[in-house]
Amino acid sequence: MSILLEICAGSVTSCLAAQEGGAQRVEFCDNLLEGGTTPSYGQLAAARDRLWIGLNVIIRPRGGDFLYSDLEFEVMERDVLACKKIGVDGIVIGILTSEGRIDIPRTKRLVELAGTMPVTFHRAFDVACNPQQALEDIISTGCNRLLSSGQAATALEGAALLKQLQEQAGQRLTVMPGAGVRAHNIAELVQQTGCREFHSSGRAPFPSGMLYRNPNVKMGAPGQDEYSIVETDAKLVRDILLNAQAAVQ
Repeated sequence: MSILLEICAGSVTSCLAAQEGGAQRVEFCDNLLEGGTTPSYGQLAAARDRLWIGLNVIIRPRGGDFLYSDLEFEVMERDVLACKKIGVDGIVIGILTSEGRIDIPRTKRLVELAGTMPVTFHRAFDVACNPQQALEDIISTGCNRLLSSGQAATALEGAALLKQLQEQAGQRLTVMPGAGVRAHNIAELVQQTGCREFHSSGRAPFPSGMLYRNPNVKMGAPGQDEYSIVETDAKLVRDILLNAQAAVQ
């Protein structure tokens, strides 16, 4: 049985590196330091023109929690329609109520707007209450996939719950472990969870091409190295896939 690897890509450059490394799908996000937000129309169009692997896009108007105002939800609706117009392969969503439950009506609405595009419910699940009920609620909305760390800091730490969730879902939904998935631990994750789709970033720092650097002005977050660009590394993607496939042979 083969392993499917999805790469969380923060730029068109990273999308192409994921493709070069052998990933079968990308989850395209902007602002990864914020946990991922919806990329611009220009980024989506450029990625769609260049990718032959699956292109899934996160629908998230901002960082922070997953409780959205009516205006933010309208933005999400419009972004789903924009993704449909561009021809992306799937969308990635996650909406909670203030009580930490799955927002079923709004999730159903986005699934309906997506039409034939598959829908992944992202790691908003990991901060929801009652994971077993949350899974049933997600399935009831028509989502096809759940991205989760098993409500732990990393997927390896949450492996026991991920296995339970996959068994509970059966053929109704695919559980895809993500968070801290690396080449050195993916074989263990395959064995412990029984899952066959995995989510990783495969990222590494690349030096900036800037020759002149003003040491007195900082534009980014405190402690951020503005002259190091973090992108998906095709070699890291290949290594993850090789170790994953070895685990199921």
